[in-house]
Amino acid sequence: MRASAFLIIPLLIFILTVDLYTYRGIKPILNKIRNSFLRKAFKLVYWSVSILMFAAFVLFFFTIKHVQKAEAYVYFSYLIGAFALLYIPKFILILFVLLKDVEKAAIWLFRAIANVKKENKLETKSKRKMERSEFLYQMGLILAAIPFASILYGVTRGKYNFRLIHETLNFPNLPESFKGFKIVQISDIHLGSFNKNFEKIEKAVELINEQKPDIILFTGDLVNNFTEETEGWAPVLSQMKASMGKYSIMGNHDYGDYSHWPSPEAKAVNLKGIKDFHKEIGFNLLLNETERLKIDEDEIALIGVENWGKPPFPQHGDLDLAMTNTEDLPFKLLMSHDPSHWDEKVLETDIDLTFAGHTHGMQFGIERAGIKWSPVQYKYPRWGGLYNKGKQFLYVNRGFGYIGFPGRIGMPPEISVIELN
Repeated sequence: MRASAFLIIPLLIFILTVDLYTYRGIKPILNKIRNSFLRKAFKLVYWSVSILMFAAFVLFFFTIKHVQKAEAYVYFSYLIGAFALLYIPKFILILFVLLKDVEKAAIWLFRAIANVKKENKLETKSKRKMERSEFLYQMGLILAAIPFASILYGVTRGKYNFRLIHETLNFPNLPESFKGFKIVQISDIHLGSFNKNFEKIEKAVELINEQKPDIILFTGDLVNNFTEETEGWAPVLSQMKASMGKYSIMGNHDYGDYSHWPSPEAKAVNLKGIKDFHKEIGFNLLLNETERLKIDEDEIALIGVENWGKPPFPQHGDLDLAMTNTEDLPFKLLMSHDPSHWDEKVLETDIDLTFAGHTHGMQFGIERAGIKWSPVQYKYPRWGGLYNKGKQFLYVNRGFGYIGFPGRIGMPPEISVIELN
């Protein structure tokens, strides 16, 4: 109870401060509405939404223990989405209110120093200042509408706007039988976040099957944390088809490390359920091991490691163990969830092509007109798309699902199609 109170009080102060300051910006515009009923209605809606937002956070903090574990992620995701939708635009508007306050302070300071007392001129100037104030507030509202519209799209349609990205890679050491070998990669499904929205994902599965892949690779984070998130999803996800098989690995969220468990046994049961689900949907889960892929007389290695990430992320991956008895194979593919593994360990090996995920492209960014940017690049320099160093390549999938913020802005969910030549 005390911990919740310590969180709620600063949150209340924060929401109240932002809302009061934002109201200062919209008040001059509201006062221009001649219809008093309409003006009061707008004010009522504004403050009602603020109260509801705060009440929703209070309800979450004080009832979280009574909510089913998987549902807690969904509820929190909705709160984050609503908060972003309402308060990021308010921050934009506040900048313009602050700009006007800075101007007022500068003028007051100048007058105090110069001791200017020409009332007639001041009256004329005050009218002009009022016009400038209204212009600034209106401009703030217009610019605030841009992130509002972007976030609204991201949380409604953007998170289901699956994007196909094609890459063709040439390797001189690729066996002849594997020329034209087609790989579809997906990553970071985070089933619990979809809240059993089966229909949208069925369309994504159809899109995957339309590519007619030889193999499908899933590079980890099946769930947010709990086995129960997989309930009802087997009929949908098992429909993915690949002529030579479907393979998967574990991501950092799949180990149940982001929850308190009543016992180690309970956590182990959860982990087993997640591993079993891979088999249920027809995926061969590789746990620090290698699958030998064969076409005619040619063979290549498909290596799968458990999650290996920089602290605080777990390092269950054992690349040396996974590569046991692969020395005779001329070409090697690797699935490793976290792209930081590539720089830290993989480049020391003879692995040709690595598939990773994990970053989600932060579910926000810009990839247009030659611009490629996302805030996540400041933590993960290799965060999305294709990278290489010498003859070794890394492909980082931007994620199939989402977690935390329930949407995607400028960073659509991705289905990667890689063809080897």
